[in-house]
Formats: sequence, C-alpha cells, structure tokens
Amino acid sequence: MVNAMKIPKRITTALVHSLTSGVVPRIGLEYIAVGRKPEVEALLRDMDNIAEGGAAFKFITGRYGSGKSFLLQTIRNYAMDRDFVVADADLSPERRLVGTQGQGLATYRELMIHLSTRTRPDGGALEAMLQKWISSIQQDVMKEHGLRPADPALHVEVEQRIFAVTGEMQNMVHGFDFAQVLSAYWAGYKLADDDRKQAALRWLRGEYPTKTAAKQELGVGVIIDDDNWYDYIKLWSEFAARIGYKGLLLFIDEAVNLYKITNSISRQGNYEKLLTMFNDTMQGKASHLGIFVGGTPQFVEDERRGLFSYEALRSRLVEGRFSGSGYQNYTGPILKLDMLSHEEILILLQKLLQIHGLHFSYEPSLTDSDLVLFMQTEVGRMGADVLLTPREVIRDFMDLLHTLHQNPDATFEGLLGERAEQTPDSKQDEADDFLAEFEL
Repeated sequence: MVNAMKIPKRITTALVHSLTSGVVPRIGLEYIAVGRKPEVEALLRDMDNIAEGGAAFKFITGRYGSGKSFLLQTIRNYAMDRDFVVADADLSPERRLVGTQGQGLATYRELMIHLSTRTRPDGGALEAMLQKWISSIQQDVMKEHGLRPADPALHVEVEQRIFAVTGEMQNMVHGFDFAQVLSAYWAGYKLADDDRKQAALRWLRGEYPTKTAAKQELGVGVIIDDDNWYDYIKLWSEFAARIGYKGLLLFIDEAVNLYKITNSISRQGNYEKLLTMFNDTMQGKASHLGIFVGGTPQFVEDERRGLFSYEALRSRLVEGRFSGSGYQNYTGPILKLDMLSHEEILILLQKLLQIHGLHFSYEPSLTDSDLVLFMQTEVGRMGADVLLTPREVIRDFMDLLHTLHQNPDATFEGLLGERAEQTPDSKQDEADDFLAEFEL
C-alpha cells in the first residue's frame, strides 16, 4: 500500500494540489504512474542511443488531458536520474520556434531557465554545471599532479584542460564564440571576478540585447538571437556530453500553439524550423541531443494548418502501410497516446485514494468495488468513449474524495448519483465480476 511507503508531505501536497487542479505535478510522478509501458520503453531506448552519441526526435500526440504532459514529465525525471541535462518549455503566443518579435529567443531563454540536472532538478542549473565542470577538473589535476589549491601550477593545468574542451568545439557552427564565452567564465572564476562571470552567464542565457554590448563586455561579436538559438542548443548538447553528462534532452509541450498561428507565413516558418530540428536529429547532424514535442493529433494531422500541411514534414511523419493498419509503431517519429485501459484506470484510482488518505491522515473507507462503480459511472457517461481522458477521471475522483473528506454527512452513493443509489444486486454482481478480472 502507498501508506506504507511513507511519502514525504511535500510530495503528497504537490500531488494533491496538482491533480485537483488538472495539471501535471513536477515531483512524485512515480507514485501515480500507470500504463504507458511500451511508450516509456521506446523513449528510454532513445535515451540509450543519445547517451552513445546519437540523437532522437519524437512527437508525442494525444487529446487534451490524455497524458502527454504527464509522459513528458515522467521521462524528464527518468532522464535526470540517468545523468542527462534536461530543459523544458511550453510554447505559447509569446514563445515559438521563430518569430518577428523574438519569440524563438524567448523559447531558448525559457529552456535555459528550466535547464536541470539530477542535483538541480528544479531549473537554474546552468551556472551549477559550469562550476561542477571546473571543480571536477581542479580535483582531477590535484589528484594526478599532487598540487595544492593555492599552487599557481594548478591554474595553468586547469586552464589547459578547459581550453582543450572549448578548442574541440570551435569547429562547430558558432562554436568559436561559445568557446570564447566559456573561457571568459573561467577567467572570471579564476580571478574571482563576479561581473565577468555574470556577463558570461547572461550571454549564455541569451540575455544580451545587442552585439555591441557583448563585444564591449566579453569581446564576442555575436549574440544568441531568434535566428541562431537552435545552433546553440546543439552546442549545449555537445558541451554537456564533453563535461560528463549523457547528453541534453529538450521537452517542448503545447506545440498546438504553432497550429493556432493565424498568419500562414509565420506558421510555415515555425514548421520549417521543426523540419530543421527533425532532420538534424534523424540524419546524424546533431549528437547527444533528444527533442520531444507534445501536441494534439490535430496539430499533426490537419492537412490545412497542421504539420501535414507542410509537405516536407508530412512525408516524413505519415504512417507506413503496415503500422497504419491498427498497429502501433513505437519506434516511429510519432507516439500516439491512447486512452488508459479500464484496469489501468482502476489501479490509478487505488493509488490516488491511498495518497489522499495519507495526505489528510485518514484511513480510506472506499472499497475496490466502490472504485469500480465510480469508474463505470465515468465510462458510462454519454460520449465518454470519445471524450473521456485520464485528466477528467482524476479531477472528478479528487473532487469526490475532497467532498467526502470535508463533509461527514456526504455518502459515496449519494455523491455518485442515481446510478449508484439505484444499483440493484445484478449491478453489484456485475461490478464484482468486473473487479475479479484484475490482479489487485
């Protein structure tokens, strides 16, 4: 039982609040994860390839509330545990892949804000990565050469190793400028010059407004902007791998906002950027980089405004003759999320019940038969076979639990309504038969 696991209060709080509000929690997902085994295994295989120097691109599609964001967040947490650097961003009218008002750069900045590692899971890991890199080099040098922290020879040897890493990146697109800024950060670190370090960090986060300002403060004649930000993402993935991480994974959600762009030229420009990212990862032009994009089926399949309206993408994403015959292809570029099975929903309800009881310090009284009746009521609603999603089931169930807990005079049968109140013995037998099919 979940109670026996003694989930920390901060995690149960995050779970209860997030699920009640219909949003995906950032922590504690392992306590409520059910189903999606083939999808998770496919994404983990992609991560293995990325760790070996490959790259991956996946569209994860499903209706609103079907679990796209949950799956992306789950994989994000898995990735950090496996020593990847991760970054996530939700697209919006202000954050796109390209735009005339800096929307592409806004997406890059959002990714940098949410740059995370296992030791910094909540974002803001950029400076921590650089400090860890320099500290690890210092420790290795001291161990190999028997040097003390105050020994002048230490700085010389560390500097050589830093330049060796940055030197290898100078042949990449924008690699020379990227290497210069990393060297500037090292100079600030070495001299305890906080202004120089902060200037380097501002540049790496894409916060310099003009090339002139960057030239004056760092001696670099370019800045990260709307046109080149993706080139720097590829540099970050290379750099992450060179300093000891497995690679860089990007999780870009709410891509339906690209579909909603009314201007056809602007929309096609964003699809063209997606095509560039897709080609780079699929053709081996990028390494140690994974890009996972969440969107609705309409965003992908609409031939008037979706990705399929852009022929170069449609030809790459359309299903083959065999996987399109009712079978799922988990190695293809698109992962389609289906509705959870009844068994998976029942297991999810059991977990939510125990977490609710643990959070509010009471022993749940609802039985498995009660959960089956609740599930039958949800599934039996008009249009549920088409419209019902895990998000709606979770939100309804959390609302039911809150109401029962806060109102002692309320009953499960009364809240469930006429269907539950008038359930005859045959209906109860049906629920018991339904329950008996599962291994609980």
